[in-house]
Amino acid sequence: MASPLQFAYRTQKAIGVFDAAPVYEDLPGFDKPGGNLRCCVYSPCGRYFAYASDEGVSIVDASVGHVLTSLPIPTVYDLSFSPRGSYLSTWERSAMDENGDATKNLLIWRVIEHVEEGAEKQPIGKFVQKSMTNWNLQYTADEQFCARLVTNQVQFYQGDDLTTVWNKLRAEGVTDFAIAPGMNQNVAVFVPERKGQLAGVKVFNMPQFATPISQKTFSRGDKVQLKWNALGTNLIVLAQIEVDKSNKSYYGETNMYLLSVNGSFDARVILDKEGPIHDVAWSPNSKEFAVTYGFTPAKTTLFNHRAVVTHSFSLAPRNTLIFSPTGQFVLVAGFGNLAGQIDVYDLEKDHRKVTTIESGNPSVCTWSPDSRYILTATTSPRLRVDNGVKLWHVTGGIMYNQEMVELYNVMWRPAPLESLPSGDALHPVPAPHASALAYLDTVKTPSKPAGVYRPPGARGTVTPLHFKREDEGGAAYIVGNGTLSVGPSGFGRLRRRILGAEGAAMEEDEGLSKTALKNKKKRNKKAKKGAAPPRAPVTRIAPDSPVFVTPIALVSPVVQVVDPATAANQSANAKKIRGLQKKMRAIKDLEMRYASGEKLEDTQVKKIKTKVDVMKELDVLAKQSA
Repeated sequence: MASPLQFAYRTQKAIGVFDAAPVYEDLPGFDKPGGNLRCCVYSPCGRYFAYASDEGVSIVDASVGHVLTSLPIPTVYDLSFSPRGSYLSTWERSAMDENGDATKNLLIWRVIEHVEEGAEKQPIGKFVQKSMTNWNLQYTADEQFCARLVTNQVQFYQGDDLTTVWNKLRAEGVTDFAIAPGMNQNVAVFVPERKGQLAGVKVFNMPQFATPISQKTFSRGDKVQLKWNALGTNLIVLAQIEVDKSNKSYYGETNMYLLSVNGSFDARVILDKEGPIHDVAWSPNSKEFAVTYGFTPAKTTLFNHRAVVTHSFSLAPRNTLIFSPTGQFVLVAGFGNLAGQIDVYDLEKDHRKVTTIESGNPSVCTWSPDSRYILTATTSPRLRVDNGVKLWHVTGGIMYNQEMVELYNVMWRPAPLESLPSGDALHPVPAPHASALAYLDTVKTPSKPAGVYRPPGARGTVTPLHFKREDEGGAAYIVGNGTLSVGPSGFGRLRRRILGAEGAAMEEDEGLSKTALKNKKKRNKKAKKGAAPPRAPVTRIAPDSPVFVTPIALVSPVVQVVDPATAANQSANAKKIRGLQKKMRAIKDLEMRYASGEKLEDTQVKKIKTKVDVMKELDVLAKQSA
């Protein structure tokens, strides 16, 4: 039997290591520690597991659960391993010594080294690191070099000698950097906009720091996310601006750029839907990446390494995307304030949707190393109820469920792909654990949804397009000229302005000062006394125009006698005209979406084909009303 998958978790009272499929049991050789447990982590290679408690830091053999070594530091708040698991970094809260100087709270230790009996293990490097944000050293993939950010420079050290600075990359104002994975020893640095200079990202090859091998400047950027592909050949720069000057978004503005390390390509990634960028991720094959973006319902699109669109998924309320470790699947999910639905797509079979998982309200979602399972967990302090872990098969069935009290963290044990069983991840579907069957018995069968409330006059009618989301056939959410498409109260779309209506006069008065309004009222009062009100001009608008409105009856001093039968006929025709005009607007909206490349439903295509009949019926009714 292949070695089981494994995950670790940390709760309020214990840290556990659990062997998942196919055995579903606690790791036999691991003794669960208790007390004040602050953090735990696996090494990227999967060989070691470390946790911190009031007694110190313990390093465990992840295969059998035995403690290999302990570090005598009882106040550690975070841990991190180097890529190959040779070194362990520990971070403690910053403090002052007797002389008023900051203590060295960032320590680097060798994981495995010979220590004489009776002697204590000593760190190989010590640094002052006050902030917990980006506190750890960054290593190259072979651990030959590591680096840390200081004021106006990035300092590089040899992996086995942290007492002497090996080299320096000087960049005035640098606020972030990222070392590329893979065997390409490249580093990217970000300098925000300052003193009239544009913000920019530069890529250097170590140790030639005099001239960048690739760079990209952009006008606006307060902070960035630097995302390398797995080979370290391409870099995505996600630039974020804290304040959106156009007032389009409360959360600021995001732009995305793509660079190649050889300098042959750099460009801004153009997105065809307005709104923020929710998530971006590289595929493990390093040849494509995916972006979830736009106002809800968001759009998820696949790009190749030259930022050319290769596929777009259907619109849905989603904000998270994660590629499976093998690159065969991608999950697109909606977490946080969304419903917790997870869509799984098979990228090797024409991007076919495999399943949709109703995961509830998880705060953690990760793939298993073999791409066959998805782990979801609800953790504290985001939610202090319904904490626990669930395992789902890639086909959508739940395999395991465990409820916990105040679960703080959960993570898979990393494993190299070559050590995992190969074969079809979709078949065969394994048998679920007994806990999954018990969980399914407690889940209530969803009853028929009651739907939204409708007033009596609207019951039995079709929902108007302007009340529907974009993925339900409604119009796209559009922001233009820096003005949100909402009404004066902050809700709904702006009403159409109709000539002669009271609302139009009120809108004209909004931009006038108090004195101007007072003078306007005096002029209107004199005009009313001096002459009779003139007849309002009639504006002729084509019936098939999207802004066509039924003319308003004009006020006339002459009383006209109208036949009741004729008036009823005109009222019925006007009602039909309004209905047909509404249908024409919906057809034109569908035509624009079809022209932009969006795939429409069969019912929507049939609706477009009725355009000629609707126009003919409009012409007939217009002649009858003339």
